[in-house]
Amino acid sequence: MEITATPGTDAADEDRKLKARQRELWALGDYHRVATDLLWEFGRELVEACGIYAGQRVLDVAAGTGNVAIRAAERGAQVVASDLTPENFGAGRHEARAHGVTLEWVEADAEALPFDEGEFDVVTSSSGAIFAPHHQTVADQLVRVCRPGGTIGMIAIAPAGLMRDMFEIIERHSPPLPPDALSALLWGDEGHVRELFGDRVESLDMTRKKLLIDRFAEPADLCRYMKANHPLVVGLYKHVAEEPSRVATLDRELTQVATRWNRGGQDGPALYEFEYLLIVTHKRDR
Repeated sequence: MEITATPGTDAADEDRKLKARQRELWALGDYHRVATDLLWEFGRELVEACGIYAGQRVLDVAAGTGNVAIRAAERGAQVVASDLTPENFGAGRHEARAHGVTLEWVEADAEALPFDEGEFDVVTSSSGAIFAPHHQTVADQLVRVCRPGGTIGMIAIAPAGLMRDMFEIIERHSPPLPPDALSALLWGDEGHVRELFGDRVESLDMTRKKLLIDRFAEPADLCRYMKANHPLVVGLYKHVAEEPSRVATLDRELTQVATRWNRGGQDGPALYEFEYLLIVTHKRDR
């Protein structure tokens, strides 16, 4: 979708408005339910891939409700969970208590992390920082707060299959983004990631993987679940709520996508493949 700039628009003001909108958006629905139902294993996988161990200082960026941060704390690391939307911290603290761990929760923009250079041994982000609009700024911040020789680990949504089509619908029906804002799906492209980190890192390992989701009886169940819980979809329906024709169009398009990508049999349950990119790299020593 091509977006043109509005004449006379102040870029900084537009960026502030976008960040405010993102914070409000990710507080909608029930993000913690989505995270625990669909994405919770990402936390364990990313912690293992980064080799996190006791005593390390770890920063999880755009942590949501802590699926990575909590797993890192379980390994004995000193963990800071940062996120633009502190409304989700309550669920995260409750989950951390249930796991018997404590960690620090800090409201922070992934594009302006309030931490010192080289402060952390490991910096992680699972399907979180990718939603910040300025990818190069995010990469710069992740590298900046990681110590020389430290580890940076991410999980990004691949621009393929079900999620690609879902995002296309969301972007088409949502308010237009500023002209310099990039799609989160670009983080799932290996070439894009290499350009973002450049020669500041070494041993940049990227692995495409698939998560199988089989919790829905039929495609309609997936659509109902997303409408009720996923912040991006809840926000989308809120945006078009006063226009019944657009609500009907959105219902139809989401159902078509959910049906198209169902890999289960006609007798159920529905089966979906969630393709993602596991990224692990190390900041170069000075």
